[in-house]
Amino acid sequence: MVVSPPSPTGGRRVRADGEILGLAYDVRDLVEFLRRAGLDLDPGEVAASPLIDWRGIGPEYWGPETHA
Repeated sequence: MVVSPPSPTGGRRVRADGEILGLAYDVRDLVEFLRRAGLDLDPGEVAASPLIDWRGIGPEYWGPETHA
């Protein structure tokens, strides 16, 4: 699972096996994409999961409108 850097307008593109799953605007969105891909992770586990390759920055920032 690859989570791209935040886009200038907000949100982060999420990919699994090269397929775009969608644009996540927060950890809840990412957890839903993971669930749909067959991975059951708790929102608290997302930051440290070895299954996720965070690009640019970790889960603390999702774009212009979110500042964690």
